[in-house]
Amino acid sequence: MTRGAHPLRARDLGYAQRVCVAKAGKLMMETGQLSPRARVGLAVSGGVDSLVMLAVMHLRRRIVPFPVELMLLHLNPGFDPSNHAPLAELCAGLGIAAHIEVTDFGPRAFSDENKKKSACFYCAWLRRKRLFDLCARYNLTHLAFGHNADDLAATFFLNMFQNGRVDGLSCREAFFEGRLTVIRPLLLVDKKTIVRAAKTWELPVFSNPCPMAGKSMRHEAETWVAGICAGGKKRAVNLQHALGRWQLDRDALPR
Repeated sequence: MTRGAHPLRARDLGYAQRVCVAKAGKLMMETGQLSPRARVGLAVSGGVDSLVMLAVMHLRRRIVPFPVELMLLHLNPGFDPSNHAPLAELCAGLGIAAHIEVTDFGPRAFSDENKKKSACFYCAWLRRKRLFDLCARYNLTHLAFGHNADDLAATFFLNMFQNGRVDGLSCREAFFEGRLTVIRPLLLVDKKTIVRAAKTWELPVFSNPCPMAGKSMRHEAETWVAGICAGGKKRAVNLQHALGRWQLDRDALPR
């Protein structure tokens, strides 16, 4: 891959790409996700959502009227210690700093070390803790995740039926007395649009072969949502719009 030939450097964007960039920009503005001289850690797993988030943030950085620094953070859970190789080449081509680390979080989650929590919960907890540590190490002010509108819907119903509370996914959330802000730029973009954008950008999507893939509670919640939306063409759109407006009302800056 040559430095000047990567699709992310092209001026002309397709429809799905424009939707991702525009919706992310609007959400970031309405919720105050970025600030001057922000140093943003991009939590990139290698999946389609986080890679599109990387692409969008790379492009939005050129648009915002103040300087913003980006740094990719990738934690390989340890099931396949080499499948993250395309990330290093991608970051080099885009001129983005990266911290890529192979961990043992996945195998540990299935070991005797973890007897009380589900493997998914424990692995996610270890990854989140390490990401927070890296943000402190590199003096990052923001940590960005690639959650999308489908994730918001699944989380909403998971919280309702599993935890007995009405809650979603915050667009912007402060941690450690405001020293770190977690942001989700793609929270109002649907999965299908993200997948189309990733294909157009030719992003090196990969997945880690976790034994729990397709078996987690989150996957079950996604199945609930799919069942609810199966009865009509507009149900999924209406559900995403309704939950998106509800979440935005909670997180938007005062007008």
